[in-house]
Amino acid sequence: MSGIKSNEDQFQALTDNPNEEPFVMLNLLKFKKEGGRESYFRYIKESGSHVGDVGAKVIYFGIPKELLQGSEDWDLLMLVQYPSRKAFLEMIQNSDYQKVQQYRVEGVERAVLYATDPVKFKAILST
Repeated sequence: MSGIKSNEDQFQALTDNPNEEPFVMLNLLKFKKEGGRESYFRYIKESGSHVGDVGAKVIYFGIPKELLQGSEDWDLLMLVQYPSRKAFLEMIQNSDYQKVQQYRVEGVERAVLYATDPVKFKAILST
């Protein structure tokens, strides 16, 4: 069983969001103890072309180390930039992409996915 649980109201908010600008998806992942990493890495290999097909790209891929605040530990952190929310939705609705989703479900114990919009840092400083 997978610990992946979608927030349906937030998913609907993403679907309804009219913003057509690029955004970054934060992925925090904890793998299942037995075979989780392998299953997830298979998902990455097989979903890569779908990510590229919609114009998205991985901008950071890392292993979390020292946890300085908080209590949840993660096995992988990934930042993926999508050209728009529409592009992300197009990717996840693709039937070929949905076939490789099984490897993600098989490999992930729990996950946090956060769609984020950029903030102009200088604008924050000037307020």
